[in-house]
Amino acid sequence: MAKSHIFYDCSKESPKGRRSICYDREALESRKEHKPQNNAIDMSAEMGIEILTEEQYRELQRLGNFDTKTSSWVKTPPAIRKLGGAIFCDYRYDTVFVYHNGAESYYAARGFRGLLRA
Repeated sequence: MAKSHIFYDCSKESPKGRRSICYDREALESRKEHKPQNNAIDMSAEMGIEILTEEQYRELQRLGNFDTKTSSWVKTPPAIRKLGGAIFCDYRYDTVFVYHNGAESYYAARGFRGLLRA
């Protein structure tokens, strides 16, 4: 059986080139004005990586303190996305916090993290 490796995005903060984006294409297209330039799901696919799940994000935080000033979209369960929402995480007060927002929202400090399977 061939071994595989998983590489996590371990940048201290969500990278600047991946911030100020909404969650997915549907959210991007739903905005009438002030559209961000891209979305987390399409960007991760273009990079050839998978966006982290909440569980994977929690695993990442065991390696160090990431997103202490930023936040990251994480893979949102279909039931939440169907209702228009999306979830994101950050690390504050020695704790991983999971939040929700409308999938079309975007903030200068919110990006995404990914993993690569090799």
